[in-house]
Amino acid sequence: MDENAKRLKKVNRMLIEMSAGNFFYRIERSMENDTLDALVVALNMTAEEIQEALVHQSYVNMHTTIRHIVEMVFILNNEGIVRKVNKNVSTLLHRDLKNVLDAPFQNLLEESSVETWQLAFEKLDSKTDSVAVNLAFVTGSELRLPSACYIAKLKSHKSKEIDEIIVTVVKHSSDQTELERDLRKKLTKVPYRKKDVGKKKVKPKLSYEDIQKIRKGHDYIRNNLKKDFPTLKEFALQLGTNEFKLKYGFKQLYGTSVFRFLKKERLRKAKMLVQFTELPVKTVANMTGFKSLPHFSRAFHKRYGYSPTTYRKRSNS
Repeated sequence: MDENAKRLKKVNRMLIEMSAGNFFYRIERSMENDTLDALVVALNMTAEEIQEALVHQSYVNMHTTIRHIVEMVFILNNEGIVRKVNKNVSTLLHRDLKNVLDAPFQNLLEESSVETWQLAFEKLDSKTDSVAVNLAFVTGSELRLPSACYIAKLKSHKSKEIDEIIVTVVKHSSDQTELERDLRKKLTKVPYRKKDVGKKKVKPKLSYEDIQKIRKGHDYIRNNLKKDFPTLKEFALQLGTNEFKLKYGFKQLYGTSVFRFLKKERLRKAKMLVQFTELPVKTVANMTGFKSLPHFSRAFHKRYGYSPTTYRKRSNS
C-alpha cells in the first residue's frame, strides 16, 4: 500500500469515528502540503471544534453533575508494565487487549509523548503522589488520541515502595439543557422577602428570557472573537438585559466571568490556528482579537506553557 493510500485509510477511519459520535481522535499531518494534507487539517479542526462544543460545557455551573465522555484506566506495576485495564481501552484504542496487557505503557503512546511520560513516571517518588500530564495515544488504526492523564501511585501500608500505578484518562461534558432547566427552577421560585435585605445579598431572579439572552451573549462572544469587546454595561444593553443579571447569570451558567470566558475562547481559537494552520503568528493574533503580538505571545505562553512559535514546532515535530 502506497503512502497516499495509507493516509486515505486514516481519513476514512476518522470519518467513521466522527459519524459514530467520537470526536476525540486526530490524524497526524504528513507535512506534504497537498490536498490530502489540507483535508486532514480540516478534519482535525472540525473534530476539535465539535469536541469543544461538547466539552465546552466546562463552562458550567460548578454544582452540576459532570458526565464522562471518555474514560480509560490503566493499572501498571512499578516498572510501567500494564497489568490491568478497563474495557474502554480496547474500544477507544482499537487494540486487542492481548497486545496491551503485560506490555510497557509507553508502547501505546505517540513518539512525541514518550519522553513526557517518562519524566512524569520518574516524578512519582516518596514526595509526589500524583502527576497530571497531556499525552497522545496511538490507536491500532493509527489515529491520534490526545488526552489529559492523571497518574497516581498506589502503595500498601506494609511497604514504602510503590506497588502499582494508576493512569486515568478522563474528558468531561454536561447537559447544558438540563443545567438551564434546573437553574430556571432554582432562581425563579426563590421567594423574595423584604426582611432578608441587609442580612445577605439578594440573588437576582432570572426568567427563561433572561437565560436565553445570556446564551445569546455566550454565542456572540464565540462567533466574534476578532471584534473589540464592549463594556459589560454596553454588552448587557445589546442583549436586552442589565449588567448585574448578565454577570450573575453568566457565572451561574458557565462557571466563569464574561471576560475570562472571552480570553479563554480567544486563546483556544488561537491554539487551533497555530496548531493546524501555517498562518503567521501575527495574523493569528489579529484574527483572535489580540491588539499586539507581544501581548498575544505572553498570554499564549501563560496558558499553554510555550510561545506560539514553539507550540507550532512541537505540534508539527
